[in-house]
Amino acid sequence: MARHEYAFATPATGKLYQHRLGKNLRVRELPYGTPTELGSVQLTTLPAGHCLGSAMLLADNGTTRLLYTGDFKLGESLTAREAELPAADILVIESTFGSPRYRLPPREESIEQLVEGVQQTLDSGRTPVVHAYALGKAQEVTAILTRAGFPVLQHSSIAEISRVYERCGVSLGNWSEYKHGVFDGHVVVTLPKSMKGFRLAGLGEAVSIAVTGWAVHPSTQHRWKVDLAVPLSDHADFDQLMEAAKRIAPKKIYTTHGPAGFDEHLRAAGFDAEPLNRNRQQRLFH
Repeated sequence: MARHEYAFATPATGKLYQHRLGKNLRVRELPYGTPTELGSVQLTTLPAGHCLGSAMLLADNGTTRLLYTGDFKLGESLTAREAELPAADILVIESTFGSPRYRLPPREESIEQLVEGVQQTLDSGRTPVVHAYALGKAQEVTAILTRAGFPVLQHSSIAEISRVYERCGVSLGNWSEYKHGVFDGHVVVTLPKSMKGFRLAGLGEAVSIAVTGWAVHPSTQHRWKVDLAVPLSDHADFDQLMEAAKRIAPKKIYTTHGPAGFDEHLRAAGFDAEPLNRNRQQRLFH
């Protein structure tokens, strides 16, 4: 999200936006489930299940209802409200994992794999280092690990965002900011290896663990240069995307932010679907 003269956002997203880009930025808050009039259109945000504050946007002009999902995930989360799917005439659906090859295992299996990997690493006298995006995934992983009984040390940039989470009422358990070394029995949560500044000094002998939906591909462990890759995502996988379309039951679907061909799978399931190009996206709101 860039700096804007005036931003519309859920209260939590507004706080994260101001944290990252400036505390004096103007935000009009759109709490979940509270319709807001904007010209001739009524706007309503609904939980998206992606991260704290994430929202789908329902636009209703009295005759047509358009739902823009943004990033979303169905099912449980420890740090985000579970997604709510309303009926809509037009659906603009984020489709990061819009291919049958992206079918994730049950969440419980991935959590078990993560917890076992951490425990085995600690039992071997090494430091488990989990790589996760600073906003969203790192907080979810922290909550999972602390609930499993592991104290967590977070990279400073992750810790800053975690404090915003906790000010918004989301408890992450027994965690603190990483300073100058590792204590016995602790897990370190840091940035993905692709991001500058992920390295932390004083970790000793470490085992690197990536937590990402891309881990459904066996090659991820090697491509990302980690010791373990756990397929836990905050995006809907292929089956969840198809389920969302069925539950929303739109007359028209536009796909965005995903692999080519997802619209073909939707058409095969009986939907009128096509990719959303930029020109069409602008016309949707004219």
